[in-house]
Amino acid sequence: MDEGDEMYEMQFPAPDVGPKNGGLTMVVALQGYADAGLAVAGSAGHLIDALDHRPLVNFNNDELVDYRSRRPAVTMVGDAVADCAELELSLQVVRDNAGKPFLLLSGPEPDLRWDAFSQAVADLVERFDVRRTVSLYSAPMTVPHTRPLGIIAHGNDRELLAGHRTWGQRVTVPGAASLRIELELNRRGRTTCGFTAQVPHYVAASDYPLAALRLLEAVADAGDLEFPLTALERESDKVAELLAEQARESEEVAGIVRMLEHQHDEEERRRSTLESNPLVRADGSMPSADELGAEFERFLATQIAAPER
Repeated sequence: MDEGDEMYEMQFPAPDVGPKNGGLTMVVALQGYADAGLAVAGSAGHLIDALDHRPLVNFNNDELVDYRSRRPAVTMVGDAVADCAELELSLQVVRDNAGKPFLLLSGPEPDLRWDAFSQAVADLVERFDVRRTVSLYSAPMTVPHTRPLGIIAHGNDRELLAGHRTWGQRVTVPGAASLRIELELNRRGRTTCGFTAQVPHYVAASDYPLAALRLLEAVADAGDLEFPLTALERESDKVAELLAEQARESEEVAGIVRMLEHQHDEEERRRSTLESNPLVRADGSMPSADELGAEFERFLATQIAAPER
């Protein structure tokens, strides 16, 4: 029996995924540690609640989930166990406002078998001829809620990253199943990108709908999709009002926000200065010593050749 057969079950009859013309997008929104402000879970939940969707693949929880690390809620009525919440890790076909299909991989991040899981997902990407895979992340940052929420992008397609701020340097982060999927797809030559919402650290443990809103805006732009976002915009405005009220009522909170604003503005000025430097590339990285040396040699060669001409 194929390994995929025990890891997941295809829905039968399978929903229509659309023509295999290479234009399909898959969104990966797994609920794991990288979900500050519940932005990843909120993004997936909003898409499921607001758009038409059909299950395509259901993954086997017993193969992938350690129930001791994420215990499902159990309901007891009287003296008997009446119900147990289901953990649903699935791949669904979702249609946007215009009826355009895309795939959504959502649910709890697997605790086990990341290698086999990423290979199974990559096989499904090839099976349904997915053109691009977009993974969602959300991280707590020392940023104030009074400044525009930033999105950091990464990926192997410069076109998808255009217009977004990138890491621009070598960074090391804790592993995630979504990152493992990206790595496997990179190895297979598939287009991938990831968006990380920068959530103020003091609201990271609460529902912060603005982060989900910004993530979905980035996904819509990358996949040429149309999402209904009005409800998220309203929720974001309500949370902003609550935070503003807390800052007005507490001088301690207001002082922390002012400090973060100062740090944020100083960092933006520093970044602006760096980006205006001709040695800094568009992604924020700088040429290596070898690259600088080679460029200097080319310059000298042109200067030596000029008098001879």
